[in-house]
Amino acid sequence: MKLNKLLFAVPLTFITLAFFQNKGLDEIIQPGDKVEKLADGFLFTEGPVADAKGNVYFTDQPNDRIMMWSLSGKLTTFMQPCGRSNGMSFDKDGNLWTCADQKNELWCISPDKKVTIIPSKYKGKPLNGPNDLWNTPEGGVYFTDPFYRRTWWDHDAVPQDCQAVYYLKPDHKTIVRVADDLMAPNGIVGTPDGKTLFVADIRGNKTWKYSINNDGSLSNKILFCEMGSDGMTIDIMGNIYLTGKGVTIFDKNGVLAGNIPVPEDWTANVCFGGEDMKSLFITATKGLYRIHTKIKGSY
Repeated sequence: MKLNKLLFAVPLTFITLAFFQNKGLDEIIQPGDKVEKLADGFLFTEGPVADAKGNVYFTDQPNDRIMMWSLSGKLTTFMQPCGRSNGMSFDKDGNLWTCADQKNELWCISPDKKVTIIPSKYKGKPLNGPNDLWNTPEGGVYFTDPFYRRTWWDHDAVPQDCQAVYYLKPDHKTIVRVADDLMAPNGIVGTPDGKTLFVADIRGNKTWKYSINNDGSLSNKILFCEMGSDGMTIDIMGNIYLTGKGVTIFDKNGVLAGNIPVPEDWTANVCFGGEDMKSLFITATKGLYRIHTKIKGSY
C-alpha cells in the first residue's frame, strides 16, 4: 500500500501514538527479545512473585497449588493445597504472603512451608475475597478485597458493604480500611521506599496513586492512568506494568510507553525475577511467559 493511501486509511494520531509506544518500549525491553512461553497446562495462572534469589512463584488457583520456576528453569509444585491462593508477595524475612480466598484469608508461609493464618475479618465480618497484596518495608501489608464469586464458596452474598483496600498493620493483628471509593480494586504495588502505593480499579478502568502516611493511611489520591488492571508490578525507574490484554507499560508520570502482546486471551499478573531481576514473568491464563528487560524490577 502506498504511503498516501495508508495515511488516509489510518488516522495520523494513531500513527504518532504507535511510534511513541514503540519508542517507549525500546527503552525498556531488550533489543529483539520476544515473549517466550516457559510452561503451560494450567487452568488459570496468577500471583507471580520472586524470592530474594530470583526464583519465581505463581499460583494455579483452580488447581489449588503454588508453583515455582527456579533459576535453573525447573518447574516444581511448592504447595498443594494452598487455600486457593491468588495474589502473593514476599516480605523482608522471606515469608511468602498469599491471598488465600478459599476462606477469604491472608496466609503467611515461612521458608520451611509453615502456614500462619492471619485473622482476616473487618468489623467482625468476613472479607469479600482478598485478591492481591503488597508488603511494606516496615512489615505491614496492603491488600485489595473485591468480590468475584468463586465456585468453591458456599455463599453468594457480598460480606462487606463495599469493595475496598485494606492495611494489615505490622503487628499482623489489626486490619484497617484505607480506601473505600473504588468500584473493584484489584492489582496493587508500592514503591521500594514505602512512600507511594498504586491501586488498579479494574471495573472503574483506572489506576490510582496514593501517598502512604506514617500510620499506614493513604492520602493525596491522584489519577495515575486511565486503565484498570488485574495485577501489576514496578521497576526501579518507576515504570508501572499493568495487565489485561497483554502487558501495558506506563512511565512514572503515567505516560503510555507501550503494550507487550501475549498470546493468551487474558494476562492476569506480572513480576520481575531471575538472577539479575531483568526478566519480566507473565502469568496469562494457561501459561507462564517471560521477556527480558533493560531495567531491573523491584521486589
